[in-house]
Amino acid sequence: MGDESTSHSVSQLGGIDGNKSYETQVVLNVYDLTPLNNYTVWFGLGIFHSGIEVHGKEYGFGAHDFPVSGVFEVEPRSCPGFIYRCSVSLGLINTHPSEFRTFIENVASEYHGDTYHLISKNCNHFTDDMACRLTQKRIPGWVNRLARLGSLCSCLLPESLQVTTVKQIPEYHHESEDGTETLSITTPRVSEELDDDQEKRLLSPLAAMSPVAGSGDVTFVKEAHK
Repeated sequence: MGDESTSHSVSQLGGIDGNKSYETQVVLNVYDLTPLNNYTVWFGLGIFHSGIEVHGKEYGFGAHDFPVSGVFEVEPRSCPGFIYRCSVSLGLINTHPSEFRTFIENVASEYHGDTYHLISKNCNHFTDDMACRLTQKRIPGWVNRLARLGSLCSCLLPESLQVTTVKQIPEYHHESEDGTETLSITTPRVSEELDDDQEKRLLSPLAAMSPVAGSGDVTFVKEAHK
């Protein structure tokens, strides 16, 4: 994760126009998944969602059942279904928006919705990887500490929290000027292992969205064709 040798890195790219700066902040936006975080955060624990904000958009990673991009974008600090907690500045990059779009589409090919896993490949693993590639910095350890603890004692976790079982189907429609495609979410099909809304929310930020209300605020990033 965060391999500096990967071609999918923008850390050494400048703007397309060498005489013009496209400097932008890379910001980690953190959300609470449960009000209990207000108590557990004092012990260095909590259940969080996070997204990476670049060039005025926030990018996250969520689960669905298909081998296509699970990377999505929302307005900064406005991910549907969660409570915004704080932002952490990770540094500056100088990259043209179109170069960054190419970068994020390449990253999306590595983060398919059907590979999401609460313990080993969740939204916070995605933002940590993005932070490493963009700024060579890691996200704060407390953001994903619960997953790291879970990886040490996964045998103690309920089976429903060890697998990605949220059945969301991404459908792409008309393409916008910046190359993104708007998202429509079909009626979710949730496996029998999950019988509690909170567990569904733990598995994926996309599971917190109503199939009707709020779905227009989320756009999947279409992965680059290889």
